[in-house]
Amino acid sequence: MKTSDLMVRCLELEGIEYIFGVPGEENADFMLSLENSSIEFILTRHEQGAAFMAEVYGRLTGNPAGCLGTLGPGATNLLTGVADANMDRAPLLCITGQGATARQHKESHQIMDVVGMYEPVTKWAQTINEPDAVPEIVRKAVRIARREKPGAVLLELPENIAKRDATTEPVEPRRFRRPVPDDKIVDRAYELLRNARSPVIIAGNGAIRRRASRQLRKLCERTGIGVMSTFMGKGAVDMDAPYSLFTIGLGQRDYVVDAVETADVVITLGYDMVEYPPSRWNLGGDRCAVIHIDFEPAEIDRDYHPAVEVVGDLAHCLWMLNERFERDGVPDYDFAVQADVRERMLSEFSEHAEDDEDGPIKPQKAIWDVRQALGPNDILLSGVGAHKMWTARYYHCHEPNTCLIPNGFCSMGLPLPGVIAAHLVHPDRKVLGIAGDGDFMMNVQEMETASRLNANVTMLVWEDGGYGLIAWKQQDEFKRHTNLSFGNPDWLKLAESFGWQGEYVHRASELRPALDRALAHEGPALVVMPVDYRENAKLTERLGRIKVNN
Repeated sequence: MKTSDLMVRCLELEGIEYIFGVPGEENADFMLSLENSSIEFILTRHEQGAAFMAEVYGRLTGNPAGCLGTLGPGATNLLTGVADANMDRAPLLCITGQGATARQHKESHQIMDVVGMYEPVTKWAQTINEPDAVPEIVRKAVRIARREKPGAVLLELPENIAKRDATTEPVEPRRFRRPVPDDKIVDRAYELLRNARSPVIIAGNGAIRRRASRQLRKLCERTGIGVMSTFMGKGAVDMDAPYSLFTIGLGQRDYVVDAVETADVVITLGYDMVEYPPSRWNLGGDRCAVIHIDFEPAEIDRDYHPAVEVVGDLAHCLWMLNERFERDGVPDYDFAVQADVRERMLSEFSEHAEDDEDGPIKPQKAIWDVRQALGPNDILLSGVGAHKMWTARYYHCHEPNTCLIPNGFCSMGLPLPGVIAAHLVHPDRKVLGIAGDGDFMMNVQEMETASRLNANVTMLVWEDGGYGLIAWKQQDEFKRHTNLSFGNPDWLKLAESFGWQGEYVHRASELRPALDRALAHEGPALVVMPVDYRENAKLTERLGRIKVNN
């Protein structure tokens, strides 16, 4: 069979459900091979949108989707979204076309070293130069993408190779079980934990795997140990659980840091330094004893030198600890500080719940209304900007993978294409994205994709007419900020032109009803609100008054 036909057959056998993208001339054979495939191709309006859709699919399912572009500008347009997926640990399969091998050695139209460009932002990047190697290459690519820690891979298919005949057959996928730690190292971690006075857990991106989350909840129910999550670890434990200490990771000192600073043992679970550097909570590396539990050994860092490293499947590691606590009982831990932290955070969440003023709406009020409008299993996606910081601090979850925040590569532009992918994965759930006006406009063209698919998605845009997070950061450091203002479209006309339901909210008390109408609407809906970013400086000032525990 033709190489492109074989490649599609291999992808089908791997369980690939979707490929998002913008094809070009050099993808023509592959696209024609897809026509009679079980894989659904979603045409997007920009390759970056395609990559973000594939990323969100990967984060929600644990399996890769494809994103596709042609050679040259198609490949460069995919790059940002692929890098974002890779650093946010989402499995993703990037497929690019390439010019014929007969012209790759010389200056030629649109030819560039795509594999070389992608190597720093993928786990593996490979050109297919031999038709019969396709089954091995596809099997290896998917295995690498899914393997902990998940990430992106690139497969480049030159146009002349795609046309050639292949004689091999697809390789049957065979899953392997992740390795587990031995009893000796778990015993060391357990003894350190039993002898602790006030242990605490930092749950990262790895802790939101469903099996890991279940075992973590069992551990905390039994021991009472408090859990704070990183931005990408939200939902590892239920926000309503008494041991939930919400989120750590703001640039400023926050209440939850008190729980870390008064802890004598910190368990890091699936913790990823790309989210929150250890210098923020363990400066010098010896402030407390650290138990590192992850799929991989600890990254080398002067501020992160674990006393014990438990390396292996997270769920199994936690199960082993649970077995020991069940056998021996639970020590008399002191969680007074952790309980106080939780109460202080809870009092702030509801502070502006009843706001009713005209004009710009406080971020706290907006997040409160979003949380009330969404159910425990509904999905929220945040972009990058000042709204991300408010979402991270004030929005909390009942279940893992119900709040997706880009927090590794931190690219803007994800929420709009992301909600489309989330709808495809979970058409039975409400899906809402929060974006600033700057973030939303970066991939505004995907409004047409959502309309074409009649996706039941809602976008909530916070309008401030500028890059608010950059202004916030500059103001903090320099006591002023550069000109970061821009203009915006007529939002209601924009929504109408793309076939979306649109609503502009002028009063705080009108936001929740507007969200309810949007979420109940069949098809895509846009809600825009003016945001009161005067609250940024107020939050910085309030957190700056928190005293350091010695």
